Amino acid sequence: MTRREGTVAALGSPSQLEGYRLAGAALYPAAGAADVRAVWDGLPDTVCVVLLTPDAAAQLGIELTDPASPLTVVLPS
Repeated sequence: MTRREGTVAALGSPSQLEGYRLAGAALYPAAGAADVRAVWDGLPDTVCVVLLTPDAAAQLGIELTDPASPLTVVLPS
């Protein structure tokens, strides 16, 4: 069995992300479709899990189904 290493990112509305910094996630605040997509496209290759606010997840859509994308989790609203 291999071990995966990488970072956890939290992407979306700044007001919903702050608590995830305490858990060690790198915060990527973004508001609006263009901002969310720009941040998503610019995530470092070391990111293996992305926590998404519901609004951010809604903006990404098809990108979340790409097998090359990091694992994603949509946070509860």
